[in-house]
Amino acid sequence: MIGVHKKIIYKAFGLNVKSSIILPELPVLKNQHDLLDVEIEVKDLSKVWKKLVPITDKYLVKDNIVLFRIINTATFCIQDGKRIIVSPMKGADEDKIRLFILGTCMGALLIQRKVIPLHGSAIEIKGKAYAIIGESGAGKSTLASAFLNRGYKLLSDDVIAVSFSENNIPYVTPSYPQQKLWDTSLKEFGINNNKYRPIIERESKFAVPVHSKFSTEVLPLAGIFELVKTESDNIELQKIEGIERFRTLFTHTYRNFLIELLDEMKWHFICSTNIVEHLDIFQLSRPISGFTANSLASTILKTIQKENITC
Repeated sequence: MIGVHKKIIYKAFGLNVKSSIILPELPVLKNQHDLLDVEIEVKDLSKVWKKLVPITDKYLVKDNIVLFRIINTATFCIQDGKRIIVSPMKGADEDKIRLFILGTCMGALLIQRKVIPLHGSAIEIKGKAYAIIGESGAGKSTLASAFLNRGYKLLSDDVIAVSFSENNIPYVTPSYPQQKLWDTSLKEFGINNNKYRPIIERESKFAVPVHSKFSTEVLPLAGIFELVKTESDNIELQKIEGIERFRTLFTHTYRNFLIELLDEMKWHFICSTNIVEHLDIFQLSRPISGFTANSLASTILKTIQKENITC
């Protein structure tokens, strides 16, 4: 059972998050008296779940509330983009609970706060943010790690928070200094996994802190690369054009099924329009087998350089 501790204020996705659950992945806010944006607390939700949610459902979305349950783990409630309530189940693993707090809960919370959560990794290149999006297992985090090994910095891993300036320019707000990498990727980079904590239920995937390689600046989003696996033996890059750009952005919005349930399809379309008006979106294909992260990083860098010269 997860313990309830003295509340600590953390920083994540540009938000001041006060939590009674210890979140070692997040940096602690130096000034514990700063104004709060989000509060995470432990509370029994069993009666609320039985009253509101049909037996066959896993999610309930009503007004600005998202309620969902993970069997043998916890029931979670996200309210108004300001509050996350966690109701742990008996014997639940703390690592797994935190995984859902920082994943699905934060994704829902960002949508409630009118922030687009893209599913992928974001890196800083020459003062700008570039997003690597794709399906689970596409190799997004591994590719981002290849950039880190070249001296670039990470902005986000797994969930990319995209907001907009007054003149609708898209910006990326840093998440927290950690990557999730498979053991095979660590070995390719010559890293021993002994000093890293395995992610729950994924024995060969590890949480890798990247404090010294983490960017804390809010940066303009300058390009998006959709990473896909193909049967081809070659790396291929093509620009995504027209309406397909909107499909790509919706497909790779984190927990995108919540967009319609929260009645935010119009909002998402407007945000997508602002994104495609300010930057290019590319599809980057890689072979299913073989380690190609370094070659993929080189392809992206050459593309960025070419696009900048063209502009």
